[in-house]
Amino acid sequence: MAASELYTKFARVWIPDADEVWKSAELTKNYKHGDSTLHLTLEDGMDIEHKLDDKTKNLPHLRNPDILVGENDLTALSYLHEPAVLHNLKVRFTDSKLIYTYCGIVLVAINPYENLPIYGSDIINAYSGQNMGDMDPHIFAVAEEAYKQMARDERNQSIIVSGESGAGKTVSAKYAMRYFATVSGAATEANVEEKVLASNPIMECEPVFCDQMPKGSDDSSRVTSVNQCSVVLCVQMPKGSDDSWAQKLYNTHLKTCSLFEKPRMSNKAFIIQHFADKVQYQCDGFLEKNKDTVNEEQINVLKASKLDLLVELFQDEEKVTSPTGTAPGGRTRLSVKPKEIRSGASSKEHKKTVGCQFRNSLAMLMETLNATTPHYVRCIKPNDLKFPFTFDPKRAVQQLRACGVLETIRISAAGFPSRWTYQEFFSRYRVLMKQKDVLSDRRLTCRNVLEKLVQDQDKYQFGKTKIFFRAGQVAYLEKLRADKLRKACVRIQKTIRCWLVRKKYLRKKHAAITIQRYTRGHQARWSYMRRTLAAITIQKFQRMCVQRKLYLQKQAAALVMQTILRAYMARQKYQGLLRNHKAVFIQKHVRGWLARQRYKRSLRAIVYLQCCIRRMKAKKELKKLKIEARSVEHFKKLNVGMENKIMQLQRKLDEQAKDNRVTSERLNSLETSHAVESEKLKVEVSKLKGIEEEAKNNANRVTSLLEELERLRKELTTTQKEKKTIEDWATKYRDEMEKMVAELKQQNGLLKTEKDDLNRMIKEQSQQMTEKMTRALVEETQQLESDLNEERSRYQNLLTEHLRLEERYDDLKEEITLSSVPKPGHRRTDSTHSSNGSECTYNSEFAESEESSRHGEVSGDVTRGMDTSLTLKLQKRVTELEQEKSSLRNELENKEEQFQRARVREHKKSRGAELEYESLKRQELDSENKKLKHDLTAMRQSLLGNAGAGAGAPGSPPYKVLMDQLNSSCEELEVRKEEVLILRSQLVSQKEAMQHKETMTEPVHYAEDVHKMKDSGAITQAYLGLKETNRSPTLWLVYEGLKETNRLLEGQMQQQRRSYDNEVEVLRGELQSVKEENNRQQQLLAQNLQLPPEARIEASLQHEITRLTNENLEMLRTEDPTAYRSAKVNILRRMVDLMEQLEKQDKTIRKLKKQLKVFSKKIGEMGAGHVETISPGQMVEETVRPVNIPRREKDFQGMLEYKKEDELKLVKNLILELKPRGVAVNLIPGLPAYILFMCLRHADYVNDDQKVRTLLTSTINSIKKILKKRGDDFETVSFWLSNTCRFLHCLKQYSGDESFMKHNTPKQNDHCLSNFDLAEYRQVLSDLAIQIYQQLIKCMESILQPMIVSGMLEHETIQGVSGVKPTGLRKRTSSIADEGTYTLESILRQLSAFHSTMCQHGTDPELIKQVVKQQFYIIGAVTLNNLLLRKDMCSWSKGMQIRYNVSQLEEWLRDKSLMLCGAKETLEPLIQAAQLLQVKKKTDEDAEAICSMCNSLSTSQIVKVLNLYTPVNEFEERVSVTFIRTIQTRLRDRCETPQLLMDTKIIYPVTFPFNPSSLALETIQIPGSLNLAFLTRV
Repeated sequence: MAASELYTKFARVWIPDADEVWKSAELTKNYKHGDSTLHLTLEDGMDIEHKLDDKTKNLPHLRNPDILVGENDLTALSYLHEPAVLHNLKVRFTDSKLIYTYCGIVLVAINPYENLPIYGSDIINAYSGQNMGDMDPHIFAVAEEAYKQMARDERNQSIIVSGESGAGKTVSAKYAMRYFATVSGAATEANVEEKVLASNPIMECEPVFCDQMPKGSDDSSRVTSVNQCSVVLCVQMPKGSDDSWAQKLYNTHLKTCSLFEKPRMSNKAFIIQHFADKVQYQCDGFLEKNKDTVNEEQINVLKASKLDLLVELFQDEEKVTSPTGTAPGGRTRLSVKPKEIRSGASSKEHKKTVGCQFRNSLAMLMETLNATTPHYVRCIKPNDLKFPFTFDPKRAVQQLRACGVLETIRISAAGFPSRWTYQEFFSRYRVLMKQKDVLSDRRLTCRNVLEKLVQDQDKYQFGKTKIFFRAGQVAYLEKLRADKLRKACVRIQKTIRCWLVRKKYLRKKHAAITIQRYTRGHQARWSYMRRTLAAITIQKFQRMCVQRKLYLQKQAAALVMQTILRAYMARQKYQGLLRNHKAVFIQKHVRGWLARQRYKRSLRAIVYLQCCIRRMKAKKELKKLKIEARSVEHFKKLNVGMENKIMQLQRKLDEQAKDNRVTSERLNSLETSHAVESEKLKVEVSKLKGIEEEAKNNANRVTSLLEELERLRKELTTTQKEKKTIEDWATKYRDEMEKMVAELKQQNGLLKTEKDDLNRMIKEQSQQMTEKMTRALVEETQQLESDLNEERSRYQNLLTEHLRLEERYDDLKEEITLSSVPKPGHRRTDSTHSSNGSECTYNSEFAESEESSRHGEVSGDVTRGMDTSLTLKLQKRVTELEQEKSSLRNELENKEEQFQRARVREHKKSRGAELEYESLKRQELDSENKKLKHDLTAMRQSLLGNAGAGAGAPGSPPYKVLMDQLNSSCEELEVRKEEVLILRSQLVSQKEAMQHKETMTEPVHYAEDVHKMKDSGAITQAYLGLKETNRSPTLWLVYEGLKETNRLLEGQMQQQRRSYDNEVEVLRGELQSVKEENNRQQQLLAQNLQLPPEARIEASLQHEITRLTNENLEMLRTEDPTAYRSAKVNILRRMVDLMEQLEKQDKTIRKLKKQLKVFSKKIGEMGAGHVETISPGQMVEETVRPVNIPRREKDFQGMLEYKKEDELKLVKNLILELKPRGVAVNLIPGLPAYILFMCLRHADYVNDDQKVRTLLTSTINSIKKILKKRGDDFETVSFWLSNTCRFLHCLKQYSGDESFMKHNTPKQNDHCLSNFDLAEYRQVLSDLAIQIYQQLIKCMESILQPMIVSGMLEHETIQGVSGVKPTGLRKRTSSIADEGTYTLESILRQLSAFHSTMCQHGTDPELIKQVVKQQFYIIGAVTLNNLLLRKDMCSWSKGMQIRYNVSQLEEWLRDKSLMLCGAKETLEPLIQAAQLLQVKKKTDEDAEAICSMCNSLSTSQIVKVLNLYTPVNEFEERVSVTFIRTIQTRLRDRCETPQLLMDTKIIYPVTFPFNPSSLALETIQIPGSLNLAFLTRV
């Protein structure tokens, strides 16, 4: 393809940079052929122009799409070049915190300089057994691959770990050794990898060529490749030095050799150009470090010299430690004499130079590597300062260039690094195809599409199942796909935006038209209104003028008339006032005197009435307070004095309110009287005016009238003054009263507020105490439950360990036996023995098989030959485990008792207040009873003292009757104490107290009420009510009432006795009739048994018809005699008809039988006579000899008897050779358990302890044997788990313990064990059930384990949601379901198979819930662990797939009615992880929501998921480092374990709730298929 197709606008490229080595940029303009520059925009927004090389015109490297960034395998990158590799490593290391990356066959490991939680046993278990490409890159994956190839190919493996000093080679080797130690079974030893490293350190690739420092490195000994350089190392003369040697190198090679360079700033160093980079070597100490031996021939020449000095120097007796040395005179001397010379052999070390030694070492290394399969690990040092997760691009790229990673990339790029299956290619690039291009053949479809998209056919090749692409082609296809999706998005956006804009335009248009319409209407209406308004204004003013003129005329006339009339009325009024003045004056004084008298009488009456009312209210209040004082005594203790204070203030407030009302009434009366007086004074003034008018007319009376007028004026003035004074006093009094009322109201409000506050405080305190107690109870209960579960888990783990040691002991014993006893042939030890195969030893004489008896003597010899120390050690360990087991069992029982006591204690606390109140009531009751006894005693004494010698004297019969009645009444009173407590609470109310008060005034009514009472409880209630309300002596009334009540009770008792006697008689009559009928039926049955079959059936039918007819006729005869006779006639006719029909049917049957007989003979003649058959006709024709049929035993006790010698046969047929499938389908669930228990019951019934012991021991050992043999078969394990639990439940149900007999029928209670207590065997069976349950879980896990990852993660349940990404050489399992791939449906089918199997076996429902909970925990844990270890699975679409899969699992639970078993809660971590993949991950609010949502995930798991989150499409965004740090900051206060993965080996502690059986033992039938005919039912 042309460059212009890729270097277009928005394309991203890599350009060189001095600081970051490579920097990313984006094209802002399309590149055209011939352009010398590229217009780019850097990531920081700066625009630059990148000039191309004038000679090569090479374009910069293209950047991979974002979906390929952060890949696990560098070969999966579409563009394979240095910047892509460097950026991918940087993103994985700094952003995702991933230190391992594949590069083809090489694992690149970057040292994080920080301890990471990715090397624990959980991670080892996760990588164990996995293919190298199925999990994220890890040193454990390389170790697993080497270990697997070693075991599969039986070929030695080697792991080559290379890198600079500090890059992490030793640590990587250490973790690899840890993995080998763990998976090989030696993980129980402490620090195995450290021991191995200490004893046999890993040989690193360290050539001894020279010890100089490469450029940018601090350790040249770790360089693995060296180019040849034409440098002898010559023989150094004594005067030679490092400086002179450096000068000789400069002079010899600086101008002649292109690979040799001299540093600019140093004269003691030189540079050699290697294949990867330039390496600078320092000359300081170079000669000392590279001393070499002198050639042997040269030494011989020097020895033969004529100079004595040379001969002396090279004598053999000299002992020197190095080839060169310094003489005492400062001269350098040479010596070749070794430290020690072997006799008889010449030293060959003198012949080996340093170069020779290096070549030999390298040859040995290559020979070792060629003899093994190599695995490569390249360790990278990210920075020189050893900062954690800090990436220095310069240092990294130097190491990548030197260690060969980039060479591997170039090799991969030269071939076809990208590989797709046809289905994956179709799923990914379906958007680039048209509908007509899609064919049924995926291969042909992909071929046609690729031929259209990629013109150069050399860029891809078609294989049998995959398509191979060269480097860059996937990126090109991704670009086409992104462009197509971008165009589609733009088209969708265009359409939506057009629709939105058009909708907005139409809305605006409609609004504009509406506004226009209303505006125009408004304008039209306004014009009309202006004209109308003008006309109205003109009319208004014209009419106003007319009306004003008329008004003025009428006004003048009215004024004249009013003047005349008012003058006349004034004169008349004055005369009237003058006439009435005297009369009013007299009336005033009279009425004043009367009013004062009436006021005084009213005041006295009011005062008296107030006193009476207040006294009555005070009495009522006192009565009420007394009653309340008794009922709320406990509340008064909490608020001492508060009620009195409130009552006093309330009383004071009421009195003040009453005074205010009285004062207000007085003020109102005064105002009324004042108003009357004012009216009178006005009338008098009017009269005085009239008198004055008369005085004018009457001159003689002027003087007297004037005087009278003056006097009246003075009186008026005085009255006005008095009125003013009274008004001022009333106003002042009113203000004071209002002020006082306001103060009282305020005080009342404060008191009410205080009262409400106190009530609220009391209520809040009570509520807080209740909540606190409830919370404490819940917390303590949860703590006790958790402790109980922990103890159960410890006990069950200890039991597992105990059984494992027993199994190991038995296996060792068996191996020693097999190795000591010679037998013909070769015998292999069964490798399928599981931990459930251990056998418990019991004190029994039972021999398991005949083979054990045959080899008894040999076994004795073998035992004596066993390793005594090992045997003693194992026995000691078994003893310790048994002791710890018993202690744990005791501790578990103590915990359970403590839990029960805590519940009882909390219950007592919650009932504390009630009990206290009840105790107070009980004390009052006791005191009342004591008083009542005292009164009764006094009454007795008075009766004894006052009685005469007559009928009432002591000793007389009436007196005795009276005393007996009194004693019975006393006993009745004692019995009714509890009833009195309940009834007394009803007597403390005010209403009943007032009623009792009123009724106490009439004792006659009480006597009548007492006579009407019918039981002693009512009398007691009445008596206590009388005594509570009034303490007057009414004991005689009570006595009479008790006596009358006793009479009534005796009458009722006699009546009930008579009715009971009548019922007994009726029942006796019915029983007699039933007995007679039974005898008659037995006689008829005996007669029928003597008849032939046909006659027997006919007689039975006739007898039944007769019986039913007699019953019907008997009913009709009792009801209607006439109907009885007619019905009898009809029944007889019907019987005749039925007899006739029966005879006809008999004839037809005989005829058909004869025909059948003829046909059978014909068939026999035709060749079927070889089979001996008997036809029904023959059976009828034969004469049947009457025989006596014994009755079925009705007293079967549900026991099975067997002989002692049949015990082996019983165990063999019922356990060892039983097929679970046939039993589960055809027989009742738990049948073997029922049979074994029925046999055990018989042994208990005959009191044979030896038989009980041997049966239980053989049963337990046989179950263990069958599980040891077929422990990997789920059906077998489930079958025996169900039967073991049922056997355990039977031992409990029929143990005779009352706690286990609550649900038994009377017959089942009769079947309980009578002689032996099997509690210890119940514990042994419980331990065996735990062992079987754990084996069931392991078997189930081994079946589910291969399905979980494929079905829950890899399979694409919702087609088209998950995007397929290109992968490298380490190909993972495709998400597209192929044939044979496990899917979610496979998991659901397997779960349904497990569930149906357990249901068919009759497993307890509670146990099924626990198994399902464990299943779902395994599914959730394995899925989450793989999600945390696979970066390709952490995407938004995969989160949707997981949530859908979880919903399908929940639907399965709902269909099986198992939603409440706790299984859904075990999936909560997986659900939250899936939600975490889908939620928004940008803002602080998102971080807060994530922290609150993911409460079931640990901090490390949350951070791991966020680091692994990978967009599948370009439209998704990665999680920023800042957001991850925000999450870490918010979660730093969490208290949790740092473990990353969930422990898939956890098994929840199992419990076996008691589940009694409703099946009656006497009804169980033993099928013949079990071959148990030797058992006899008892």
